[in-house]
Amino acid sequence: MRLHSIEITAFGPFAGTVAVDFDELGADGLFLLHGQTGAGKTSVLDAVAFALYGTVPGARADGRRLLSDHAPAGAAPQVCLEATIAGRRLRIERSPDFERPKKRGVGTVKQQAKATLTWLDGTGENLSRIPEIGDVVKGLLGMSAEQFFQVVLLPQGEFAKFLRAASDERGKLLERLFDTTRFGDVEQWFRERRGSGAKALAEQQKAVDVLAAKVAAAAGIEAGADAEPVEWAHRLLADAADVRDATAVVHAEARELDRGNRAALDSAIALQERIRRRGEALEMKTLLDAGEPERAAMAVERDAAHRADLIAVLDREAAGAAAESEVARSALDSTAAVLEKSAEGRALLDEVPGQPDDSDRVLIRPRYERWSSEVTKLDSLIDQQRRIDEITCRREVLEKNRQTVAAELEGVVAERAALPDRVAEATAAVAESEKAAASLPGLRDARDRAADALSAARELRSRSAELEELEKASAQRHTDHNLAHEALLEIRARRIAGMAAELAARLVEGDPCEVCGAVEHPSPAQPEPDAATEDDEERAHAVERRAAKALTDARAAVGDATSTVAILRQRSGDTCEDDLAAARAGAVEAHDTAESAAAQLDRRRRAVDDLHARDLALRSREREAETALAAIARDDAVLASEADEIGRRVAAAVDGSESLSAKRERLAALVEAATAWLDARLRVAQVHSVAQKRVREAEIAATEGGFTDLVQARAALRPASRISEIDREIRDAENRRAIVAAVLAEPEIHALTGDEAVDLEAARAVVASGAVALESALAAATEAHRRHTDIATYANRLERAYEALVPLRDEQAELTALADVVAGGGANNRKMSLRSYVLAARLEEVAEAASDRLRRMSGGRYEFVHSDAAGSHGKRGGLGLDIHDEYTGAVRSTKTLSGGESFQASLALALGLADVVAAEAGGVVIDTMFIDEGFGTLDADALDAVMGVLDELRAGGRVVGVVSHVDELRQRIPSRLHVLRGRTGSTVQMVS
Repeated sequence: MRLHSIEITAFGPFAGTVAVDFDELGADGLFLLHGQTGAGKTSVLDAVAFALYGTVPGARADGRRLLSDHAPAGAAPQVCLEATIAGRRLRIERSPDFERPKKRGVGTVKQQAKATLTWLDGTGENLSRIPEIGDVVKGLLGMSAEQFFQVVLLPQGEFAKFLRAASDERGKLLERLFDTTRFGDVEQWFRERRGSGAKALAEQQKAVDVLAAKVAAAAGIEAGADAEPVEWAHRLLADAADVRDATAVVHAEARELDRGNRAALDSAIALQERIRRRGEALEMKTLLDAGEPERAAMAVERDAAHRADLIAVLDREAAGAAAESEVARSALDSTAAVLEKSAEGRALLDEVPGQPDDSDRVLIRPRYERWSSEVTKLDSLIDQQRRIDEITCRREVLEKNRQTVAAELEGVVAERAALPDRVAEATAAVAESEKAAASLPGLRDARDRAADALSAARELRSRSAELEELEKASAQRHTDHNLAHEALLEIRARRIAGMAAELAARLVEGDPCEVCGAVEHPSPAQPEPDAATEDDEERAHAVERRAAKALTDARAAVGDATSTVAILRQRSGDTCEDDLAAARAGAVEAHDTAESAAAQLDRRRRAVDDLHARDLALRSREREAETALAAIARDDAVLASEADEIGRRVAAAVDGSESLSAKRERLAALVEAATAWLDARLRVAQVHSVAQKRVREAEIAATEGGFTDLVQARAALRPASRISEIDREIRDAENRRAIVAAVLAEPEIHALTGDEAVDLEAARAVVASGAVALESALAAATEAHRRHTDIATYANRLERAYEALVPLRDEQAELTALADVVAGGGANNRKMSLRSYVLAARLEEVAEAASDRLRRMSGGRYEFVHSDAAGSHGKRGGLGLDIHDEYTGAVRSTKTLSGGESFQASLALALGLADVVAAEAGGVVIDTMFIDEGFGTLDADALDAVMGVLDELRAGGRVVGVVSHVDELRQRIPSRLHVLRGRTGSTVQMVS
């Protein structure tokens, strides 16, 4: 990293804008940043840090007061830094957040921080987001802000504190500089693994304890497991197996005894049941024998009723036929009454005899068949009469169609007559568009030329006025330059005239004169009142140079303007602006008219094609309309002829006394009445014959059924309920008698004599006693089996849980030991954690790098010694730092060094730490670094040694800035940046 320049505005003690050119200041590799206390030397370093990282080092970052108190109201603090980092040249501009006065009213408004990063090498995308800029800077430098503050801006007092700090404080600084996060993560990982392992071990131990408690509870004991819970559980399981086997034997014996008792009780119950059934069967047999005569009479009644049922069916059929005969006679009378209403009907009634007979069909059918034939003919004529109405409607529709087609034909003829004129107009329009399209390029060029000429004329007006102003300014610059040149010559002449006094002012008593070499100066020349100094000449020279540059720039501007005016006159043709505007308007109008006409060319061509297509379509439509009119006329003539023929047939069918519909209804009624009368007469004859036949069949059936006559048969009828009752009574008696016979015939009942006796209560008492003993034995056996099963289940689970516990316990013991060692405890004799060990290694590298510089600064007397021994009172070690004194050979504390020695040691330690941090950051080359204060504690020899080390630092192109107010350093370091303190704010002055 190399700093090139920085501009600081309204920042810290700087009220205005100050600029520092680090390229010029550090040209020889070493410069001094000096000034009064509080002037703002450290603020320059703060500005560098803020530009890169957006913050400042140390406690000053907590104040967050970066806006200068000397700055005018409303001024914005800003830092602009140009630097080359990792081979990329860039410019960073930053402004912190600050409070500014409100534009209206009283109070302040907070302005948010802003930043921009510009790549000056031309590659890469410029940035304006603060987080992105921070990431880019950190990536290029390879170090954080804390590391940068310690490596590049070696802070005043920080390394003296670090030199004398205890191990814990030293470790905090090293942790800020070196990334030990991954090692801390390792320590945290061990702690978390130890915690999670202890938790898993505790959970597994708890599972073992819970299962041991369940085994004890299943075994019915209160004591828990001993040292070997698995063996203890297996012993309990063996005891439970012995108890289970003993109770199983007792249960089997009780079950056999209970089975014998229950068999004896079942035998007694079966004997008593057989005795009961034999008694009930004998009692039932006696009752059945007593009711046998009554059931015989009921059987006779039932048989007579069954015979009468067959006769009753015929009797009912005869009665039904007689009733049906009466109904048929009534229907016959009603149909005859219908025929009597008309003359044709009465004539039919007179022709047919009064008593119905099968021969009536021959007399009546020919008459109504003739009437039916006439009805059919009339139906056909009625349908034809409806056709006349349809024909009328159809002819009306045809007439409307004819009128529509005729009107359409008239329109088509008229449109065809007008088409030739329309085609001629469209063809002319096409020709007009084609002509406009051909002339369009020329018109467009003419419009553009006219527009360019008008634009040139308008610009010429303003450029001519501008040229006049530039010529006047050039003349004034020429005058100014002549005056400045004359003033320079006059001041130079006055300085030459007073050169003796200027040389005399440099004389020092005892030093030789620059002119004559004398060491005595008895009468030095005195300056004249109007004598000019070197500064006056430099100022006049600067004024003359600025006037010459201004004159050159003015003449160049006049030349450029003259050339521009000549070109504009050529473009405008030196014509007045009004004429050019009128010409441009005419050209635009002509071009727009032609462009509009040309744009319609395709549409107009399509219009011509559409008109030709329309003519063909109209011709086709005219032919179709003529064909349609002819077809309409032909269809109308056919329909008219059909209507006339139907009218003639209708007139011939009626005589004028009634209509077709009335005649048709009258004849249809006669057909229906005659058909019904014939059907009624045939029905009467048939039903009367059937009724007589059914009466004869019933009388014959009664005689054949064993009855004297039909009356006796009717008296023997019984209702179905009575028949069912008789059948049920006889069937029940037969079933009971069969059951009694079956029961008495059973071998076990047949063998009984009637003298047998049974004592059921004694047998039941024996069974109850045996059941109690069996239940007790079963409960004991079940409990023993359940206990053995539970113990076996929990013992197996306990064995698996204990097997999982053993490796967890061993692993946790090993993990705990490792975690203690990593954390600096346990077997770790040096009490160093892993992170402390890594920091100790880094500190050892720092001590080696710092010792090289400290030996040169101290004339080979001192060097650093790193100690990794444990501290007193059990404090952790690894970060000890002592001094080895070559003169005495002793290793002593850094606190024993004097003030100057402490500065040398602190500076050497800071430089060594910077080298290690830079290497840690990937070997980043730090081309610019600052050392802040501490030189006032050194004597001349020590200062020489330190300056020798600083000379080595700037070898290879490195730039070192020393921040100090020690006067001797101003003599030793020629390149200086002087920070001047004032009541209105600080300023800077660069001497190189």
